[in-house]
Amino acid sequence: MAPASALVTPERSEVDPAYTWDLSAIFPSWEAWDTALAELEQRIAAFASLAGTLGSSGARLREALEANDAIGQLSYRVWYYPSLTHDQDQRDNASAARRQRVQLLFAKLEQATSWFNPELLRVPLADIHAWMAADPALAVYRFAVEDLFRKQAHVLDQAGEHLLSLASRLTGAPKDVYEALSTADAQFPAVTLGTGASVDCTYGNYRRVLATSRVAADRRAVFNAHYDVFGARRNTFASIYNGVLHRDWFQARARGYATTLEAALFGNAIPAEVVTTLIAEGRAGVAPFQRYHRLRKRVLGLDSYGPADTYVPLVEHDVQYRYDDVREWIVASTARLGADYQARVREAFDRRWIDVYENKGKRSGAYSAPVYGAHPYMLLNYNDTLDAVFTLAHEMGHSMHTLLAHGSQPFVYAGYTIFVAEVPSTLNEELLLEFMLERAATTGERTMLLQHAIDGIVGTFYNQVVFADYELEAHRLVERDEPVTADGLSALYARTVDAYWGDAIERDERTAWTWARIPHFFQAPYYVYQYATCMASTAALMDAVGSADPGRRDDGVRRYLELLRAGGSDHPMALLKRAGVDLAEPTAIRALVARLDRLVGELESALG
Repeated sequence: MAPASALVTPERSEVDPAYTWDLSAIFPSWEAWDTALAELEQRIAAFASLAGTLGSSGARLREALEANDAIGQLSYRVWYYPSLTHDQDQRDNASAARRQRVQLLFAKLEQATSWFNPELLRVPLADIHAWMAADPALAVYRFAVEDLFRKQAHVLDQAGEHLLSLASRLTGAPKDVYEALSTADAQFPAVTLGTGASVDCTYGNYRRVLATSRVAADRRAVFNAHYDVFGARRNTFASIYNGVLHRDWFQARARGYATTLEAALFGNAIPAEVVTTLIAEGRAGVAPFQRYHRLRKRVLGLDSYGPADTYVPLVEHDVQYRYDDVREWIVASTARLGADYQARVREAFDRRWIDVYENKGKRSGAYSAPVYGAHPYMLLNYNDTLDAVFTLAHEMGHSMHTLLAHGSQPFVYAGYTIFVAEVPSTLNEELLLEFMLERAATTGERTMLLQHAIDGIVGTFYNQVVFADYELEAHRLVERDEPVTADGLSALYARTVDAYWGDAIERDERTAWTWARIPHFFQAPYYVYQYATCMASTAALMDAVGSADPGRRDDGVRRYLELLRAGGSDHPMALLKRAGVDLAEPTAIRALVARLDRLVGELESALG
């Protein structure tokens, strides 16, 4: 029996096996895993013996590349078997020990393969091209090899690379200091709510109260107390961020880049126009965003509407969504992608690729694991909520991307970048949303679905564009040799949100401190824009896939499935262009803005 509505978390042994994943596609037993681990260790040791041979002939180069791929393929299965076993019950010390054995072996792998790229880069590219022309099996690696040589444009000589490597431990210091100050050493105060309950204003409780409390005073009290922790330390956070900005500018100049943005985008061959166009179009497309928040203010009956009021649902909606129902909806919602795609989705449900429900010791959250040589596996903690429904659709999108890429590409191109990774996951969500809207039985359910869709665009596109806009301008401060202070950063953030919020959301002093509580600014600069570009890409693809014109729809489906099958066989911009999306142009972003405008209009009609 599925523990869909259980109030007591069951032990793993108490969960119906039909709702657990079957890992036998990776290995049938731990004995088989032990054998594969020993084989992997032997292959790693043997790989070192190929050092010094790459430049001797095309055959020797192909031998090394194929040996490297064989190690990689086996590594997936050897790693994921204990890793997934551990995640299903993290109290299992035996699986934890096996994971550690693999991690230690991976450290040996890194050492055993460290010679490969430097040696390959010493072989003249013209010689490699000649070998590829004579050897189709070697020519498979053309894109991978040429991209390695492309990246050499910003690699220093041996002395320069050694000098930068000596600074590597220092460059990670801001991230570690921020993590300690914002989490480990943070003391979040308690607030007494109107009910008399006391709430510690931690990250989790902050988000929970803002997303569930119908009492505006309680939301604002928690918001203020949470933000005051960052405001009180904003000078220290500014010093840390100053270190991040100057580190990025130092590394960019050391490698010959003109800007920090160029340095951040070069690895995936993404032009700077992608980010600048995103920001310009985001600023120009704020009308439906602001209209939505004005609607929220009216429906919630608030005289004052600030950031603490932007998450709470507009209507009460207590419907539970049974997993066995939802799985059928997800299969049905993917019909427009073709019978083969639908059959693969059905197989994932029927063949136990999914670990569905929470049990004691199970890892929290959700993910799709790309187990090369087997098939994707999905971990969920399904709890019958609307969020759980769309999380399932999201992870299924990742899994279908993995399945199609692994089935279509050689191992070297089976993976894919974050720049395209969130496209199939969000498109799957969009397909399910359309399906559920068509069958929504009540105004309340339709309102909740529309708000879910709108909040997805607001959170994944508009909020991320605000962040991308801000961090680009913050980096430009150091590029212009301007000072970086807490007051300056706060003023910059205030100007940035004003450009997007207008008068639809009221900003106070605390809002200007938001930069201090966004981990990506400190830990992964120039990362957040990719959330927004993936959302925009999905909107453009949905326009084609959902077109009323049969010819355009069929072409859109074909292009989209080709994108999934392409894996990492080209740079992400090139792959998206072939699918009909050019993110250096404003078309995709405008499609998303238009979609938000339509959804807000539908929500206005639903609410009356």
